[in-house]
Amino acid sequence: MGTFKIEGGHQLKGDITPQGAKNEALQILCAVLLTPETVTIDNIPDIVDVNKLIKLLSNLGVEVKKLAPNKYSFKAENINLNYLESEAFKVEGRGLRGSIMIVGPLLARFGKGYIPKPGGDKIGRRRLDTHFEGFIKLGASFRYNREDYFYGVEAKELKGTYMLLDEASVTGTANIVMAAVLAKGKTTIYNAACEPYLQQLCKMLNRMGAKISGVGSNLLTIEGVKALSGTDHRMLPDMIEIGSWIGLAAMTKSELTIKNVSWDDLGVIPNVFRKIGITVERNGDDIYIPEHKDGYEIQSYIDDSILTIADAPWPGFTPDLLSIVLTVLIQARGSAIVHQKMFESRLFFVDKLIDMGAKIILCDPHRATIIGHDFKSQLKATTMTSPDIRAGVSLLIAALSAKGTSTIHNIEQIDRGYENIDGRLRAIGAKIERL
Repeated sequence: MGTFKIEGGHQLKGDITPQGAKNEALQILCAVLLTPETVTIDNIPDIVDVNKLIKLLSNLGVEVKKLAPNKYSFKAENINLNYLESEAFKVEGRGLRGSIMIVGPLLARFGKGYIPKPGGDKIGRRRLDTHFEGFIKLGASFRYNREDYFYGVEAKELKGTYMLLDEASVTGTANIVMAAVLAKGKTTIYNAACEPYLQQLCKMLNRMGAKISGVGSNLLTIEGVKALSGTDHRMLPDMIEIGSWIGLAAMTKSELTIKNVSWDDLGVIPNVFRKIGITVERNGDDIYIPEHKDGYEIQSYIDDSILTIADAPWPGFTPDLLSIVLTVLIQARGSAIVHQKMFESRLFFVDKLIDMGAKIILCDPHRATIIGHDFKSQLKATTMTSPDIRAGVSLLIAALSAKGTSTIHNIEQIDRGYENIDGRLRAIGAKIERL
C-alpha cells in the first residue's frame, strides 16, 4: 500500500495542465471494439483504471500500439470471444468499473457480451439495470449467474426501438448507444445522459459512420448502420481534475493557471466555485485563479437562506466534484450544505476532515453542513487512508493546506484517477513525497 507524505501550509504558484478525461477514456476505449479498422486516440490519461482497460482490450485480441505519450492506436480485427468466458477475464473485469462498457460494442458486433460484476470505488451502489434493460429492449436475451456474479447478453440481431431510461446514467447511455449504432432500424433514447464525454463518444461514432442525432440533448435518435470504420479522436481535458485544481488554489491561497481547460465543456463548474467565493477568471482557454489573500465568502440565496450545493445530471453539477467543494468550504467565510444525492457512502470521509479540525456536521449519508473557518483556524496534519479516488484527492488538498506533515495511505486509489499527481504538484511548489 503506497503512501504520500505531505508537508502542508505552503503556497503554490505556476501553471498546471489537466490530463485527459478519465470518464471519457473508459467509454471511448470500449468503442474501438465496434470496428475492425484502426482507431487512434490522443490525450489518453496514464492512470491505473485506464491502463487496466487497455490491458483488458489487448487480452481480448485488440492490437494495441503506443504511438507517443498518451497516444495509442487500436485495431479490433481479431477478437478472441473465448476470453470472455475465461477465469482471467472474470478477475480482470471485476477490478474495473468501466469494464461494463465493453458489453454494448461486443453485443452489437458479435452478438454476445459477458461481464463479471464490476468493482471500482466503494462509494455506494451503482446499478447496472439501465445497461441491461436497454440491451433487452434492443432484442437481447439476458442471463445472470448468481454464484459467479456473471452477466451475459446475446442476440442474433439487434433491432431499433424506443426506450425511456429510468435514470440518465452516463455509462448506461454510452453502452446502449454503442449497441444501437449497429442495430437494424431506428433507436430513440429519451432521458439519455448528455455529459460532454457522452457527446464526445457520439461525435466519434458519427465520424466512424454512425448516424446519431440529438447529440448534447437528452433525446438521442440513432439510425442503425451495417458497419463502422476507423477514425482519429482527441479526448477532452478532465473536468474533475480542473475542479480539483481550482479547489487546491483556493485552499492554499495560491495563484495558479490551469491550462487548456476546454471552457465551453465545463458547464456550471466555474459558477459553482464562484458561488462559494472563489475568483475564477477566463483567460483564453485557461483558468486563472488569483491568490485569495482575504479568503473567500460563500454567497447566500436572494432570501438570505443558506447555500446548498447538490449534484444533478448534466448540465447540473457533477457528483465527482462534491467532495472537493466540501473540502474547500472548510476555509470559506460562512456556512453551506453539501447534498450528495447519487451515492450514499461518498460523504463518509468527512470524519477525517473533522479530525483535522474542520467544522462539519454529517446530517445523514447524503448531506453535510460545513461551517467555514475563514482561515482563522488552520487545519492540523494527521494520518489518514484514502477511501476512493475523489475523497483521496480531497484529503490531499486538505493536507496541503494544513499545518504540519500529513500521511495518506492507500494512494493507489488516487492513482486510479490522477496521472503523476505528486510530480505535477511538486512542479508548482508542493512538498509531497511518495513513499
